[in-house]
Amino acid sequence: MEKNFNKILLSILAFSILSIFSAYFIEYVLGHKPCKLCLYQRYPYFVSVFLILNILVLKKYVKLTLLTLALVSFFGSAIAFYHFGIEQGFFNESLICEAKNFENNLSKDELLKSLSKNTISCKTVTFRVFGLSLASINTVLSFVLFGIFMKLYKNYERNK
Repeated sequence: MEKNFNKILLSILAFSILSIFSAYFIEYVLGHKPCKLCLYQRYPYFVSVFLILNILVLKKYVKLTLLTLALVSFFGSAIAFYHFGIEQGFFNESLICEAKNFENNLSKDELLKSLSKNTISCKTVTFRVFGLSLASINTVLSFVLFGIFMKLYKNYERNK
């Protein structure tokens, strides 16, 4: 059963790495600027890569790491769902998404520099796959990963 366990983890590891590379490809090669929530949605994938490598290489604290992976995936799904909700108008943009507040003490040069960064709104969908935003796709995929990690966690003792 350990072979299947390792195959599942290797598949998720490959998927996570592919997701990260795809995000950077869309940003830097295709030229679609990400909003702040798009950037935050990458973090769970980075964390997952390191946690899965911990299981595969070090083989320590496997059950605890599986639970952590499930929680990281759930958190990633929540961020993606919130982003999707903003895109669809279910939620208002939060301070996370909005441009910085410009205080009166900013110099003209600092103000121009801040404006030139061209902050992207979280409501704006600049890239779609089969008509779906990346936030909507990520919501579903992250939740599926949550389910897979929870199943691996629950069955870990049985499959040792």
